[in-house]
Amino acid sequence: MNLHKIKAFGINGISIRAVTQWVAAIGLTLTAVGIAWGQKSLRMEDAEYEPQIRTALCYSLSAGAGVPSPAAKLENQNIVLEFDDLQNDRNSYYARLIHCNYDWSRSQLRDLDILRDYNEFPINDYSFSINSRVPYVHYRFPVPPVRLPGNYLLVVYRNGDRNDIVLSRRILIYQSLMMLVEEDNMAGLGNLKTTNQALNFMIGYARMEVLNPSTSVHLIIRQNQRWDNARSDVKPSFIREDIKQLEYRFFDMDNTFSAGNEFRFVDFRSLNSPGINTQRLDRSQDPYELYVVPDAPRGNAAYTQFPDKNGAFVIENLDNRMEPWITCNYVNVNFTLRSPKLSEDVYVIGGFNSWKQDEENRMTWSDGTYSAKLLLKQGFYDYQYWVTPSAKINGNYLEGNHFQTENLYEVLVYYRPFQPNADLLVGYFLLPVNPR
Repeated sequence: MNLHKIKAFGINGISIRAVTQWVAAIGLTLTAVGIAWGQKSLRMEDAEYEPQIRTALCYSLSAGAGVPSPAAKLENQNIVLEFDDLQNDRNSYYARLIHCNYDWSRSQLRDLDILRDYNEFPINDYSFSINSRVPYVHYRFPVPPVRLPGNYLLVVYRNGDRNDIVLSRRILIYQSLMMLVEEDNMAGLGNLKTTNQALNFMIGYARMEVLNPSTSVHLIIRQNQRWDNARSDVKPSFIREDIKQLEYRFFDMDNTFSAGNEFRFVDFRSLNSPGINTQRLDRSQDPYELYVVPDAPRGNAAYTQFPDKNGAFVIENLDNRMEPWITCNYVNVNFTLRSPKLSEDVYVIGGFNSWKQDEENRMTWSDGTYSAKLLLKQGFYDYQYWVTPSAKINGNYLEGNHFQTENLYEVLVYYRPFQPNADLLVGYFLLPVNPR
């Protein structure tokens, strides 16, 4: 087999989705079959740069793997990265950290400003999968502590070559120098109240000296650990410098969030007895083919309360009580949605793919049904169907928007002092809406 060149959306006419399934099925690396990757460009976001890098999860040990937001206090840094490489043999991987400003542009800080050691760390903690139908190597990397709070991009690359990038993940290291006072979450939005959620709160900065808060303070709000629809550089409604307080009150749509709906979910923690929302499992295929119970649009349906994980996923193997990270199998999971064809693209998204809308999770339509096949590791997954937003349609068109929906919001507060001349994360707050 002699494939030479990979492009952004295919290899000699073969889609990335097909390549991923092929790599998983035969358990080899792309380089082992002679596929030469073109020049990789680092993206300042959560990304995998090769299709055999799967199930990357960066999280705080304090929160646990089920809460995928990698945020930790500067005084108690305990961020861990875990990921799989779908191949038989281990690779020599290294990691480094890049300090970023509030908008994820690279800051001017040098390595010595943020680290006490040289900024290159070998990833030596690895394990081979046990009795898995798709062989893989699992890697685990405790992120080294940094000296300053802020946004950090963790970059993983091969053989010490910083251009041979395989993975990047965003990390939040914060200091609790600002205080938050929460008010009524559900602001009066007139007829928009039934579809949107607004957060009203005040930020106090009595613990620190803040110069020109209107320009030096930047605030970001994100919903369910999503970066793609975060509200960036939100401006305060009022500045009370006499009492050192910033007020954020949202009276219109600009900084509110579409409330969405409770997430759909599928449970295949057991492959001997697949759980809720699995229709059938075809064990004659390798990898196994799992079919999710067909879904239907619910944009016009009444709100129904049921528990979810706010878009997160959990790796777990109920058939084997050994370490799940190395005993779980990879499965081709088939999603179907019975719906008329839309002019916009439809995607299956969730925390499992960092909410990306790309070629791999874009659904295809045929005979009244959207379908997608995703290679996922055994576990429990929240998911939703996302429509490319347009002037006529909301991203939650197929799911609906209900103000009763349970969502988890994060408020990130950045301050740029004269020294160092970079944005520091000085406040991090979790705001659950409709917690149950």
